[in-house]
Amino acid sequence: MTDVATRRESAGAAERGAWDRWRPVLMRLHFYGGMLAGPFILMAALTGLLYTLTPQLDAIAFRHELTVDATAPARASLSDQIAAARQVYPDTPISSVKPPTVPSETTQIAFDVPGLADGYTRTVFVNPYTAHVQGTLTTYGQWMPIRSWFDELHRTLHLGTVGRFYSETAASWLWVAALGGVALWVAHVRRARRGARGLVVPDLRGRRGSRRRAMNWHGAVGICVAVGLLGLSVTGLTWSRFAGDHVSALRAALTWTTPSVSTRTTSAGTGAFDGAAGADTALHSAEAAGLRAPMWMTPPSAPGEAWQVAERKRDFPTRGDAVAVDPRTGTVVDEVRFRDWPLTAKLTRWAIDAHMGLLFGVANQVALAALALGLITVVVRGYLMWWRRRPTRAAPPRGALAGLRPGEAVAAIAALALVGWFAPLFGATLGMFVLGDVAAGALSRRRAGA
Repeated sequence: MTDVATRRESAGAAERGAWDRWRPVLMRLHFYGGMLAGPFILMAALTGLLYTLTPQLDAIAFRHELTVDATAPARASLSDQIAAARQVYPDTPISSVKPPTVPSETTQIAFDVPGLADGYTRTVFVNPYTAHVQGTLTTYGQWMPIRSWFDELHRTLHLGTVGRFYSETAASWLWVAALGGVALWVAHVRRARRGARGLVVPDLRGRRGSRRRAMNWHGAVGICVAVGLLGLSVTGLTWSRFAGDHVSALRAALTWTTPSVSTRTTSAGTGAFDGAAGADTALHSAEAAGLRAPMWMTPPSAPGEAWQVAERKRDFPTRGDAVAVDPRTGTVVDEVRFRDWPLTAKLTRWAIDAHMGLLFGVANQVALAALALGLITVVVRGYLMWWRRRPTRAAPPRGALAGLRPGEAVAAIAALALVGWFAPLFGATLGMFVLGDVAAGALSRRRAGA
């Protein structure tokens, strides 16, 4: 970030106010975020908007697999239902069992079939009253194929590991661009003396189609969605490849992780190991311990281990109690109650569920769709502002750091380096843009001199 004209002005930095010194830095970062990360952010917003529209589609498209046409006074035993599912995948380990949440639902039994992508399973849907297999689908966690396809589109564009870089770049830059934009807009409104109302109500006095009007809409919409965008950015980073590892390490160091039950038991048992044995015993013990549907059951993976049974009610009020049950005796060998989770673990759970549109049901989906639309308009108007300024005015000037006091410049560089270490794709893309920008500036000055 060097420029001859800016260096000449840096001598007066000590006499300038703090905002006058920092504004060019924020302008430059906001410019970088818009020009470089804007396409990634726009793609994340578009795919996120599509994702918010899909949850109800699975229930319609896969009604045959998910529901039964008629109920009965009594259900078949869970072991009989598992045995029926094993006829489909006889030599494949079971990863989870989901008993019906309501009487009209099927039982879902997921198998770790070789050859599927990480996190995907083949789920067999069994009629809980007749133990008849109604179908099989490839699922991702609790998502059916339609939602899992759009979820993968949002996370990776279906490009695998390489595709994860796009979403991490978007999440890494989103909060930087949002916070910088908020600061710049607040200062602009204060300078114009428009009051608090001016923050969220655009000034429409400019000519239609002008850069001024685009800027006013850009700022007003941006300030309205800023808090939501920060939440999306933070929670999005928890799923990312590089920054996500740092988030996980930080949560572990601060004991912010979600507690889990121990599956160790004292009964080793005899005979051949059957990971799905004792399913009915585990379910009855979990229900006796107070757990309620929806529940997910994870079978033992080795002799001497217990079944894990956990509530997964992710809409508010959430439930997340979990128990470990000895499959031979039905004894609850360990338990974790949601009320005992650390507050930070609860907040993390709620934030992630809100990001996924689960926490408040349809209202959550509508809010996410509004956020996505707001973000799309902000990005598009940002490019319009750049294009309409381009013929007559230069981009935010280079050399912004030179206008800071030495201590401030060191602090800014240190902060950017720390953020770049924590979110490596932010640091890498910022570095590339700065180097390219400096090279472009040098070339421009060389041409001007020639």
